[in-house]
Amino acid sequence: MRADVSDNADNRKKMLISGLEAGINTFIVRPGDERFSTLGKVELVINDNGSLTGSVSGKIVSIATPDDQTKAMELCGKEKVLVVTTGDWSVIPFENLIAASSGRTKIMACVSSAEDAELCRNILEKGTDGVVISVKDPKMVKDAVKDAKMMSGVGLTPIKVRSVRNIQTGDRVCIDTCSTMVPGEGMLIGSQSSCLFLVQSESEDNGYVAARPFRVNAGAVHAYIMTPDGKTRYLSELNAGDDVLLVNRDGNAKVASIGRCKTELRPMLIVSAVHEKEEYTTILQNAETVRLVTPKGSLSVSELKEGDEVLVHLTDGGRHFGMRVDEKIRES
Repeated sequence: MRADVSDNADNRKKMLISGLEAGINTFIVRPGDERFSTLGKVELVINDNGSLTGSVSGKIVSIATPDDQTKAMELCGKEKVLVVTTGDWSVIPFENLIAASSGRTKIMACVSSAEDAELCRNILEKGTDGVVISVKDPKMVKDAVKDAKMMSGVGLTPIKVRSVRNIQTGDRVCIDTCSTMVPGEGMLIGSQSSCLFLVQSESEDNGYVAARPFRVNAGAVHAYIMTPDGKTRYLSELNAGDDVLLVNRDGNAKVASIGRCKTELRPMLIVSAVHEKEEYTTILQNAETVRLVTPKGSLSVSELKEGDEVLVHLTDGGRHFGMRVDEKIRES
């Protein structure tokens, strides 16, 4: 995060404190602001007239003209990191920098909103190597960080399956998106908002049914799904045109639009898994094409058994109208 922009030292200090409170631990600061290291456990990157030293070495570059872009591209392969700010033309310069760097230089984009972060993540499909929060007002930090974190990644934890058993038929929601997914990528869904299972897209052939990589056979109508704003919704609430969050095995996230939701009566099963003595469940269709993502691959619910590890997103607290609240709520 940038805490070096303001000419007022008190404002720079407030910006860093706001970033700390929002969960950031790496900051770009001015020479002389190393004293801010006493405010908490932080890593400081010193911006000395555009040259970065400290925990990160590289350059800060601002692209407002074609000449600026040419100069920035000349640094690709020479610097370890380029922290880039742009004017109105934000896509083309990043496309050119990503292509020119060829992985030799990390391209970090300065962003102030979720829209900026999502745009940077999808440029040339590869996206920038990361984002740097850059806002003018310390009061804007919390929302900007929350949004950018959701775009940049979701924490996943492997937990062990306790049991899998058939239950009554129920209304199952199948989500068809306007995007294609790959093995290891899907949506976060579960019966408890504190534990959402990574349900894989139908991106693998099984010999009987062709792959449908745009689809996630998500689960029962009551289940929660994580949305791009970090909130949850019930599967029953989703409609065509709504945005959903796609997450892969590494926790990388992106946004897709729903093209169609299908709710159908199907045979169901309940998967129970345990983490630190807490038991969590999700209810899915009993079908070979429904798979949960594991640390190294995926497993069909038809072959899932006690002791298998699956990936989930764990959070504390509960939800009120989809928003996270810091209170003890038990859902079983």
